[in-house]
Amino acid sequence: MGDYINKLKSVGVQLPNILIPRHAEMLEKWAVVACDQYTSDPAYWQSVGQLVEGVPSTLNLIYPECYLEEAHPEKRIARINETMKSYLADGIFKEYPMTMFLVYRETRPGFGRWGLITALDLEQYDYSADSVSLIRATEGTIIERIPPRKRIRKDALLEFPHILVLIDDEQRSVIEPLAAKKEALEQVYSFNLMKDSGSIEAYAVQAPEDLESVADALLRLADQSAFQAKYGSDATLLFAMGDGNHSLATAKSCWEDIKQDLTAEERETHPARYALVEIENIFDDGLVFEPIHRVLFDADTQQMLAELERHCSSYSIETVPTLEAMTSSIAQNDDHQYFGMVDGSGTISVVRIEGAQAHIVAGTLQSTLDAYVGAHDGVTIDYTHGIQITSKLGSENGNIGIFLPGLPKHEFFSSIVNDGALPRKTFSMGEDYEKRFYIEGRKIKA
Repeated sequence: MGDYINKLKSVGVQLPNILIPRHAEMLEKWAVVACDQYTSDPAYWQSVGQLVEGVPSTLNLIYPECYLEEAHPEKRIARINETMKSYLADGIFKEYPMTMFLVYRETRPGFGRWGLITALDLEQYDYSADSVSLIRATEGTIIERIPPRKRIRKDALLEFPHILVLIDDEQRSVIEPLAAKKEALEQVYSFNLMKDSGSIEAYAVQAPEDLESVADALLRLADQSAFQAKYGSDATLLFAMGDGNHSLATAKSCWEDIKQDLTAEERETHPARYALVEIENIFDDGLVFEPIHRVLFDADTQQMLAELERHCSSYSIETVPTLEAMTSSIAQNDDHQYFGMVDGSGTISVVRIEGAQAHIVAGTLQSTLDAYVGAHDGVTIDYTHGIQITSKLGSENGNIGIFLPGLPKHEFFSSIVNDGALPRKTFSMGEDYEKRFYIEGRKIKA
């Protein structure tokens, strides 16, 4: 084996054995969007079910989160596990051993992002808020969300990830050199994604010289002295979670259980020690950071604002005529924090906060809304992607839509290094339809 194996291991990377359907014509119905999307829209998932009925699909291998509160979840989990067994027995997969996939996701004509599918070492991942590990959460991990997801993963034979992990590669040294030579790589697939979600193509990265190049570039990014010079910290952050942190946290928790019964030698090679992810460069022009907004249901605006006052020294409200004016206003960069708001009256407002207890407006709002929802029976909260849907839901009688500004890319890694994990649901990498689709899989049972 080449030296790149050990180089990759030193930065928490393993070359995975990737599974995909062996017949290209299966892929358009095989691939479905991440399970944590369209959580307030069961009709979306019902329509996907109708679309893929009777054919192999990752829909049959995942648990859409809009159904997490259904009665008897164990029945759906059992069906998932049985389907994994049958897909393996039926031989529908082709395996690419010790391979990375270079992927290009076009989200709209002429606009897309590059990624690299590989496996990360869960021993080098810590999702606690004060983590200094090589692989870290970027937003607060809700521990209560892990147990129901563990029930889904713990007996599964396969994993199909929607996890996106970010690297801070301003010199574009890891992924982009592979993209520049894609014509020399084996194309694994190229097809359109369902429900007008764009297209995707993938290339196998197997040649020793290409894997050596990736390993060397990651080593440079992980160099402690360079990281210290850039961020003032000796605790190198190489991989920062973009999407799917709770999925990776679930994999970590399952691994912690599994390894208790393994020898030291078995722990080195057990497949559950690793998790399949897609790595993306935060500086990729096709990678768009979107704020995640909030909608309160059965809520009272004045009560919510009264709770806000407990989390800052003061606030002021200005009515604005349009959503566009609101979006522009909350993006201003000064010594205050800003967010937008719309309620059942249809009034669009900009709220300016002074003396906030949290460092960023997402933190101020999250602590406010958590306290408000917790103190008022019947009030619920959902997290939304996109200005229009937030406005639509927030304008309904009894609701409040809350709009957050975006988080600049160049501040992302420095914020994690200096302040720890961001408040949960601070940002999103694109709209619902732009999220990662399940395509590649991997065995996680020894």
